[in-house]
Amino acid sequence: MIRTENLCKDFDEVRAVRNLNLKVEEGEIYGFLGPNGAGKTTTILMLLGILKPSRGKIYLFGEELSRNFLSLKSRIGVVSEKQYLYKEMTAGEYLDFFAELYGVRNRKKRIEELLEAVGLLEVINRKVGAFSRGMQQKLGFARALLHDPDLLILDEPVSGLDPTGIKQIRDLVREENKKGRTVFISSHLLSEVERLCGRVGIINEGRLLAEDTMENLRRKLTDVEELEVEVSEAKKETLEALSSLDFVKGITKEGKKLTIKVKADKDHRAEISQLISQKGEVVLGIKVKEMSLEEAFITITQKNISLLAPSAEG
Repeated sequence: MIRTENLCKDFDEVRAVRNLNLKVEEGEIYGFLGPNGAGKTTTILMLLGILKPSRGKIYLFGEELSRNFLSLKSRIGVVSEKQYLYKEMTAGEYLDFFAELYGVRNRKKRIEELLEAVGLLEVINRKVGAFSRGMQQKLGFARALLHDPDLLILDEPVSGLDPTGIKQIRDLVREENKKGRTVFISSHLLSEVERLCGRVGIINEGRLLAEDTMENLRRKLTDVEELEVEVSEAKKETLEALSSLDFVKGITKEGKKLTIKVKADKDHRAEISQLISQKGEVVLGIKVKEMSLEEAFITITQKNISLLAPSAEG
């Protein structure tokens, strides 16, 4: 759906994007992350054809963007961090203006459906200049969906929204994705990205440091993981037996709850459970304490990336 080949963007002496190779599959929700100044917005502007790459290529829907720009761009819906609105128009007039430009059929019905989906139907006749930032953001989301695009590119889509608005947009993104729409999200709200995205790409100083599922990123970023195990007794001999396993790096005990540090080379839960059972105890619960997306993000962007494949710098 989206593929870039050695994509670069230079501004005078500053290289904002360096040999970027993205690959976003059709039908997925992909999170694009990085600190301020990492190159996220520059990349998005190139994907939209607003900025011309210094070098490299962009492919959308299997076609090179530079060769078929207008046709490919018509298949994209965009929500930016800040909405640029015609403040004297009502919400209905604003969407109708774009619906006519896009050649949307049954415009009135489509507009009402989308305004209802984002919780704005009751203000369809209110001028958008009186809208709060959160309301403007929802209106921008409705506009992005008007022409039923195949790809949604969302740059800080929940900026300015309260928790209810964030949930509305999250649910709408999931619903649109279920219909087969591919979603590319750039956001600072890592908790939302973690809830929504199947894969993430993390960019820093213009370079793609990681692109993978969260599960795979966790495994690459640490050689030790923690298991939280609740047992029936937590006998001394059980702890001694667990400590003797070659993949166990440490155990702490709090009542009947054990925190066991193990090598992150594979899933050791079955072996742990089997040994505890052999000692005559019952495993009441066992789970992996997973690294959050925020922890992974901090680890990667602080350049503690020796466990990741090195990125070539152009």
